[in-house]
Amino acid sequence: MLLTLPRAPRLAPVSSTADLARATWAARRVAHEARVDAWIEPHLARRRRGEKHPVEDFLFTYYSYRPAQLRRWFPGTPDPAELSRRRPAVEWIRDLLAATASRPPHLGCFGLHEWAMVYRQTQEQVRHNAWPLRLGAAGTDAVVAGSRIRCSHFDAFRFYTEPARPLNLLQPTREAQHALEQPGCLHANMDLYKHAYKLAPLVPAELIADCFELARDIRTLDMRASPYDLAALGYEPVRIETPEGRVRYVEAQRAFAERAAPLRARLLAECERLLASP
Repeated sequence: MLLTLPRAPRLAPVSSTADLARATWAARRVAHEARVDAWIEPHLARRRRGEKHPVEDFLFTYYSYRPAQLRRWFPGTPDPAELSRRRPAVEWIRDLLAATASRPPHLGCFGLHEWAMVYRQTQEQVRHNAWPLRLGAAGTDAVVAGSRIRCSHFDAFRFYTEPARPLNLLQPTREAQHALEQPGCLHANMDLYKHAYKLAPLVPAELIADCFELARDIRTLDMRASPYDLAALGYEPVRIETPEGRVRYVEAQRAFAERAAPLRARLLAECERLLASP
């Protein structure tokens, strides 16, 4: 008598490439949202309470990319119609990144742009007037007047007070941006975030988040080296008015230039990829 064995159940085929891609994308999306939530949720909570933070809120108020946009995940794929429309902007960013990367870093600005933004202003006039100036108005003005200021970044220079503008060795303009930006500049490296989100959603969301993280850390140094007293918020000052403070600033500035270089290279490669697309 023959023993009839039950037929083995039909096994589902191994996941297709599309299934694997969806699973990978889902994992990337969850990781990206969790990473970004740690940055945006404190900001949104402060906004609901009507509170302002001179360091942590800057990237959400100065730049145009909203928290919900930063949180949104996308893999970064070229869309022919979108790319055709935005090709001039991609070329502009590519050329700026390449020009900046081609120059040696200049590390002698000592963050004096923040000081020049309050030069000869009263406490009521300064941008972050809820926070005192460490040296007072007269002491702050003396540092500016006695320093050699060499800011190459237009979007920092344009916030100088009128009396401070002639003190800058350079007179940056938007038209001269490609000729002047250099990789040691804190603001040029902070702006990698702006260049990244200007390419959204053609580049991966993770790259935009990487640039945001760098910009966030740079902003901390920017304000620690500023004339504001933020000790109540837990920020130890970098006293660039002293020789020791300037040494500390240059060391931190060099470290940020080194961190920014591979991000600038990644953005440049993305621009080249997009411009090479049919």
